Amino acid sequence: MGIEHLRNTAGAGRPRGGTRTGGTRTAGRGRTAAALLALPIAGALLLTGCGAGGSSTDGADRSGGHNLPLPGPAQPTGGSGRSDRSGAPEATPSPGHLSTFALDVDTASYGYARRTLANGRIPDPATIRPEEFVNSFGQDYPRPDGNGFSVSVDGARTDDGRWSLVRVGLATRPADSESERPPAALTFVIDISGSMAEPGRLDLARESLDVMTDRLRDDDSVALVTFSDEAETVLPMTRLGGHRPRVHRAISGLQPTDSTNLGAGVRTGYATAVHGLREGATNRVVLISDGLANSGDTDADTILERISAARREHGITLFGVGVGSDYGDALMERLADKGDGHTTYVSDRDDALTVFCDQLPQNIDLTARDAKAQVAFDPGTVERFRLIGYDDRRVADRDFRDDRVDGGEVGPGHTVTTLYAVRVRPGASGHLATATVRWLDPVSRAPHEESGSLETRDLRDGVWTSPNSFQVTAAAAYFADDLRAGDARWESLPDAPPLTELASRARALADVTEDKDVSALATAIGRARELEP
Repeated sequence: MGIEHLRNTAGAGRPRGGTRTGGTRTAGRGRTAAALLALPIAGALLLTGCGAGGSSTDGADRSGGHNLPLPGPAQPTGGSGRSDRSGAPEATPSPGHLSTFALDVDTASYGYARRTLANGRIPDPATIRPEEFVNSFGQDYPRPDGNGFSVSVDGARTDDGRWSLVRVGLATRPADSESERPPAALTFVIDISGSMAEPGRLDLARESLDVMTDRLRDDDSVALVTFSDEAETVLPMTRLGGHRPRVHRAISGLQPTDSTNLGAGVRTGYATAVHGLREGATNRVVLISDGLANSGDTDADTILERISAARREHGITLFGVGVGSDYGDALMERLADKGDGHTTYVSDRDDALTVFCDQLPQNIDLTARDAKAQVAFDPGTVERFRLIGYDDRRVADRDFRDDRVDGGEVGPGHTVTTLYAVRVRPGASGHLATATVRWLDPVSRAPHEESGSLETRDLRDGVWTSPNSFQVTAAAAYFADDLRAGDARWESLPDAPPLTELASRARALADVTEDKDVSALATAIGRARELEP
């Protein structure tokens, strides 16, 4: 919970990793594949996932595995022995050197923080999730040819000298063109409670849905479910070809009414999605709400337990779109975690059109299911490490290759970034860390893995002299770290610059990259500096 506490590493043995790599590698090809699957190494990244903690009943350990045995080989493949790609034997690392989590590509925390700052308020530290700040920026990682991920690992030294930032980057294949992607069957569950009457909520949803309806293909289908004190299916699953006027009429009739029974909306939405299920299509529920549930079921676990069969038997995933200056961030994020999906936040028309139109293939298609990452740090070179963010995505180290344990669902065109603060042993050189991502094919459910590694010699640059994309990653992480500094559960990152310096660096990066997203980051940091007490 919170940023992982510093841990003194212990034990001997040095995992040996290959060079950075991309592409895919299929698990289960005889004894060689079994040995590869037995590698005690790991990675990081994309769409949504879940975690748990300590000695709780689900068996997850938020320590990153410090108190757990090493993970064994994947159960379906069997086999014995451990080797790297060259076939050399690999030593077993101490459990305290492993960090395991489900992938996540949520960005709602960053979007809501920007909206809150623009309104003249400092965000509640409890709403700040650093991984969602970091993952709000596109990266130029290599892309794999097929489903799954490429893995990139790099790093840079902080001015502190004792600490470095290590970045694990995962990327999926580019999104298909509109003509190539599978057809979509989308059930929109729309909050029409009284709180949605505020400008920038229901009006934004109506406009976005209208534009999206015109941009979707004729063989796509949509359904509309509304909820306030109760839920109603106002449009059953309808093919768009020849029926767009009917869809537009249903959208124009959306008007705010009474209280927010979000549980009823989700249940009715999933029932509608199951009734209109289309084989060969991407079936997804899209929840649009401010997350301010005040009647009926208001607990994410209770809500989703009632529709678990639809999720498991039919593979229907949930995409949460948050709106409004007052936003139930925790509930929406939990719903997406448990609903095998992800969340984003839209604050204005440009955000909404980007989510519903430009990024539509990423939001409805899948290239990986139950994706998890594991990073193995070399005890010979790494003294301490700390995972930045992913606080509620932690997975027990032993569950990395247990495909029954939920991971994150990831779509095409995504990049996912994970950042670690790493303290290298004085004078140490050689292998630093190996990152592995494991996922299931979205159709066959066959397991696959891909890995990348980092050497101490790769930590040549300083954070602020490294490539621009790394500097943006660092700036986003430091910004999140500053915003949640008011919560004693989290320690500050090493060598964190003051907001004045961070704003200046972000502005310089925006000028160099000419990236509007980086410019928006610089503006948000500057606003936070102005609002500092």
